[in-house]
Amino acid sequence: MIRYLLGLLLLFLAAASPLSAQTEYRYSYVPKQLYAGQVFPVTVLAENADPAHPPTFRFDPKAQVRPLEKKPLKVGNGKDLFYTFYFKAGKEDFRLPDLYIQEADRTLRLPGHRIPVRKLMAPPEERFCGVIASDFKIKTSQVSTFDDKNNLISLSIEAHEANLEDMAIPGVVEGGIEKLMRRGSLAIAEYYFVLPANVPEITFSYYNAIKQQFVPLKVSTSYEHKQVAAQVDLNPKDSSFTKLKKYTFGALSLFFLLMFLLYRDYFYLLLLTVTVVTLVTFFSPLKKVCVEEGAPLYILPTATSTVGTTIDRDVRLPVLHQYRDFYKVEYKHGITGWIKNEDLCKN
Repeated sequence: MIRYLLGLLLLFLAAASPLSAQTEYRYSYVPKQLYAGQVFPVTVLAENADPAHPPTFRFDPKAQVRPLEKKPLKVGNGKDLFYTFYFKAGKEDFRLPDLYIQEADRTLRLPGHRIPVRKLMAPPEERFCGVIASDFKIKTSQVSTFDDKNNLISLSIEAHEANLEDMAIPGVVEGGIEKLMRRGSLAIAEYYFVLPANVPEITFSYYNAIKQQFVPLKVSTSYEHKQVAAQVDLNPKDSSFTKLKKYTFGALSLFFLLMFLLYRDYFYLLLLTVTVVTLVTFFSPLKKVCVEEGAPLYILPTATSTVGTTIDRDVRLPVLHQYRDFYKVEYKHGITGWIKNEDLCKN
C-alpha cells in the first residue's frame, strides 16, 4: 500500500515538474507560394511560453538568406507567444533556413522549408509599379517645378509587407525611393519621380497579396492645384513664382517712388528702401560651391537617382538650390543637376 502511494506521489511530482511545462515551438504560418520580390511573414508559435525567460532565435548562419530585421515581432495571446520574422523572396524558389531556438537549458531546431516562387505577370494596362503588399497608402504628395517642361512629384508612402525598394512607376522620366524604414510589417518611404508638366495626373497600381488583385492608385501631378506653402521649389532659376515676385517688387518700388515724389512723405521713402533692398537680393549673384573632379551629377536629389553626367575637373559652380544634402548646380549651359554634399571640394 505504501509503495502504491509513493508511486502515485512520484507520478504527480513528475507531472508537475518544469520538464512537463516546457515551451513547445512550431511554425504557425509559412506561406505556400510566393511572388518574386515579395516581402512575407513567417511566424513561430511558442506554446505555454514563459515571458520572463524569452528565447534566442538564430537562423542557420550558413544560409544565404536572412530576415529583414534581426528581432522578430512578438505578439502575446494568453500563455502563447507568436514571433514573426519578415523575409524577401528572390527570383528563385525560397529556402527558409533551419531555425535554432536557444533557451537556458536546451537548444531546439525547427527545420527549414522550401517555398516555390513565381514571377507576377502584370498586364500592361495595369501600369504595375512593381510593389507587392498587403496594404499600400499614399499619405501625402507634393509637386514642384523641376525644369521648364517637367514637374517633380514626391509621394510619402506607408505600406505593409511591401517591397517599396523595387517601386518604379511606368512611364515616368525618372524615379527613385528615399528614406526607406521598416518596423515589422510596416514600411515607410518617399518616392520621387519626374513627369511632364502638362500631365495633370498619373495612375498606377500595386498588387495586393491578400486580395490577390491589382489595386489602382491615382495621383494628381498638377503644380497649379497644390498649395504654395506645401511646395519645395527645386528649380528656382526657372520658377515662374520667383519671376512674379521680381515683377511685384519692381512695381511696388516704382509705386512708392512715385508716391514719395508726389507727397514728400518719408514713410513712402522707407517702403521704397525696403522694396529696393528686397529686389536687389533677387538679382544678387548666386552662391558658388567647389565640386570635385569625377563627381556624379544626379538627375534627382535622391541616392537612387540616375547619374546624368560626371564633372570632368574641379570647378566652382553656382548653386541654384539646396535640398537636404544635395545642391542643384548648372554645370554647363543647359546642363543642370544635383551634387551630393560629400562630392564638394574638401579644401
